[in-house]
Order: sequence, then structure tokens, then C-alpha cells
Amino acid sequence: MSDVIVIDGCEINAWDDEVLDELVTGGVSGVHATCAVWEGPRDALRNLAAWNRRFRAPDALVELASTAADIRDAAARGRIAVLLGFQNTSPIEDDLELVEQFSTLGVRVMQLTYNIQNLVGGSCYEPSDSGLSRYGELVVGEMNRVRMLVDLSHVGERTSFDAIQVSQAPVAITHANPRSFLDNPRNKSDLLLKELAAAGGVVGCTLYPLFMAGGPAQTLDGFCAMIEQLCADIGVEHVAIGSDLTRKWSDAHLTWLRDGRWRPAADPPPVWPQWPSWFSSAADFPTLEQGLRDRGIGEQDVAAILGGNWMRLFGEVFGA
Repeated sequence: MSDVIVIDGCEINAWDDEVLDELVTGGVSGVHATCAVWEGPRDALRNLAAWNRRFRAPDALVELASTAADIRDAAARGRIAVLLGFQNTSPIEDDLELVEQFSTLGVRVMQLTYNIQNLVGGSCYEPSDSGLSRYGELVVGEMNRVRMLVDLSHVGERTSFDAIQVSQAPVAITHANPRSFLDNPRNKSDLLLKELAAAGGVVGCTLYPLFMAGGPAQTLDGFCAMIEQLCADIGVEHVAIGSDLTRKWSDAHLTWLRDGRWRPAADPPPVWPQWPSWFSSAADFPTLEQGLRDRGIGEQDVAAILGGNWMRLFGEVFGA
């Protein structure tokens, strides 16, 4: 692995020592780790407490990060910086003041919606996206005030456009691909990606198999070609990686992750998809880096895609 700063824009693993060691093997400097999806405030607090125990461990490989400088400092000391995030606004329920409270506890990223409409706005899976609600506008404004990054990964198209327009800071799509690469509701239209870039945002291209053309059969070169084209379309400074790794979960957890408690469990239950042979854990980041180089992408641009663009965005949104 080269000495570039590598940041994964989203992972949602069942974290254990092996998964943390994979970050080390892959040369990952920082990771945005999901610590709530459907959880309410109490369960979200319990998840944050679990991360605090990891940070306090005498032999901890990871430490909490709140700024881009924290990530650089951790990398200089051979540690991995963790940005904590929510993939839904369910932890704040209908209480705007909880945005600041979770921010003070270290939550730096929050996705506005997950797989269903909520109090804030529409999901990418809704047949009709109602757009950002009045409460949603307040939530985005409060996130701007406390310097929390707005994430639009599972958010509906209209709600996403609304959020970009309302936000006073650049926003992110931490884990999705262009819809031109694979026509899937979770992937993003060319128009939305260009709007995101025009506002200074960053999209983390995901390796989750269901959002790649060909799924696990997609080649490394094909994925890197998609990144190369996206850089040409919206500017290399707006393109990054958000793997959406899902290490160590059971199939039962996938049912909960997709549907929470809002609809009956599917029958037969879903199973986790197979990942491509060239990227199955964070240990494979060097393979991805080499794939970008093999496409003829220059060293400066490779460094930007692997981590520099996230660092720029984090610097703008989180401040010092």
C-alpha cells in the first residue's frame, strides 16, 4: 500500500478484532462507521457506548475523530480514525435538540432517511418522493450549525435536491454509484450527482454488489472505469470511495437492516450477497488502488479518490 491517506466513506460491520485488523492490512487511515440505522435514542446511545469501550481499550487500534486534523494525527501515530455516523434520523425522532446532543457525543455524519419515508423526507425506495419536510429543513439547518455532515445515500431524489439547496455546507453521498452504471433506486442520477458536485459535495462509490453492474462478477477494471467516467462527468475532486462493507453479520441481521420493524419479515428471508473476489474486506484497498493506477489515473488523482477528497470535505464541514 502507498503512503496516501485512505478513507472509507462508509462501513456497517459487526465490528470485532478481525475486522479492525483488516483496516490495518488495507492501510485504511479513517473510516465512517455506521452506529445506528433503525435505532431510537436509547439504543443509539448503547451503540455509541460500545464504540467508546473500543476507544478506551489499552491496545485499541481505533480512536474517535471529529475533524480532518484528527484523522491526520491518528494516522501519524499508526492508529485508525473513526467517524461515527447514523444512516437514518431515527435516533433524533421528532426532537430537533437531539441533533446537537448526538453531535457532542461524537456523531459527525447523519443520513436523512433510510429505506422508508420518515419525518425528515423521502427514501429512494418510495414510489413518490414528497421532498424535504419542514422538520427536515430544520434538521439540515441544525446539522449545519453543529457541523454534522448531511448524507444522502438512501435519500430520495427530490428530497436530495431539496437538501442540497437548503444546506449551507456541502453534503455527501457516502455510499452509492451512478444510476448510469446500474439502474437501481439506490444509485443516483447524473443530474443529482452534478448538482451535488456543484455544491462542493463528494460521492463515495460503493462496492456493495447489489449496486454494481454484474454484482460480484463485476471486474476490478470495470469498477475503476466507472470511477474514471464519473471523474470526467463531475470532477475528480468530488469522487471518493464508500465501500458499504457489511462484515460479520448474519442473514437474520440483513432482514432487520432492510426492513427494521415496519413490515413483516420476507419469506424466504434475504441472504447477504457475494462480494467480488478482488474486494471482500478492507484488506483489499491496495488492490483497488492498483486498479485505479492500471486505468492510467494519475497519482495525485488516485490519492484524491482514496482519501484526499473526503479530507477536503471533512475540513470544510467539520472545521477545526
